[in-house]
Amino acid sequence: DDATPIGLLPKATELDLDGLSVSTQDIKELLNVDTVVWKEEIPDIDEHFKQFGDRLPERIKQQLNAFKERLA
Repeated sequence: DDATPIGLLPKATELDLDGLSVSTQDIKELLNVDTVVWKEEIPDIDEHFKQFGDRLPERIKQQLNAFKERLA
């Protein structure tokens, strides 16, 4: 598996695509991680987590901070 800023993704060669008519270009696009788009999502993620206030588990806060760092 390949590590990306959003986590592990399989390699295209590891996917069982038997019986599917999916082009190589489509698979490449599906497995692409656009960090610019993900960075744009951060404010929405932060806003979503705000609703939990002090009840948001520390581990989730840590994961979100690590995610932000990986995108930097």
